[in-house]
Amino acid sequence: MPRIALLDDYQHIARASADWSRLPASATVEVFTDHLDDEAAVAERLRPFEIVMALRERTPFPRSLLERLPNLRLIATAGRRNAAIDVAAATELGIVVCGTAGSGTRTMELTWGLILTLTRRIREGDRALREGDWQRPDAVGFDLAGKTLGTLGLGNLGSATARVGLAFGMRVIAWSQNLTPERAAEVGVERVDKAALLARSDVLTINTLLSARTRGIVGAAELTAMKPTALLVNTSRGPIVDEAALVEALRRGTIAGAGLDVYDREPLPADHPLRSLPNTVLTPHLGGFTREGYAVFYGEVLTAIERYLAGTPERVLNPEVLPRRRGA
Repeated sequence: MPRIALLDDYQHIARASADWSRLPASATVEVFTDHLDDEAAVAERLRPFEIVMALRERTPFPRSLLERLPNLRLIATAGRRNAAIDVAAATELGIVVCGTAGSGTRTMELTWGLILTLTRRIREGDRALREGDWQRPDAVGFDLAGKTLGTLGLGNLGSATARVGLAFGMRVIAWSQNLTPERAAEVGVERVDKAALLARSDVLTINTLLSARTRGIVGAAELTAMKPTALLVNTSRGPIVDEAALVEALRRGTIAGAGLDVYDREPLPADHPLRSLPNTVLTPHLGGFTREGYAVFYGEVLTAIERYLAGTPERVLNPEVLPRRRGA
């Protein structure tokens, strides 16, 4: 009787996002809507389960946790990758890790929501109206046309973000460690070096993957190199930007503001200083999580579980584990 755990369903949408009745009658599905930070508590909760679904980086699966889960056979993660899973350790332990399709378009839409909220002062206008006022001085925004959009990274998400910037009449520049002028030209943007990206951007968007070489790639020195009127928007992963340095830059007015959907620690602690800074717009990691996005994630996780139970797992992120997977 396989036991299946669906983790961190903060928005109580897991059961409605896929037809779980397709699973064998002997399978049981348990949904957890809370989040556990303590690894011992996570281990205790998940010890009976053979299959676990992880929603991106909400719950980490380091080696130390995986070694405490002797019954675990399959981790199905939303998205094509999950930096919070130690895939190498999972492979050594015979645990299959499967992914699902992702969509940079969903996250790009939120990126532009944050940009427009900041530049057109939507939050300030909404607050003024609700408080019985009308056009307050703090609700004066600025045009995007003629401004410079910078994108750190020009993959699927960066390219989609750039194309919208071009449609707004912005100059768009891009940099990443592997970006070529030819690739930039394909998207219709200018490839610049990192220094120019920082110095010229009126809005700097983070559109790169979190890795060892991108962790902290925007730190105190980079924030100081930006315009004092510039905005930073991060919908990729929190640790790409040095969070402590960003807080200090926002406090000091080194940059004008930030729109953030991702953080070093999630959920963002209630006492975190970002929550009290007036020049931020914050969302709780909503980038890829729309109704349509959940339907893709949970639907493909359901299919992955069905394939695993049939002995033919698909979208396997560690295919080298298959000949020696647990329970095979």
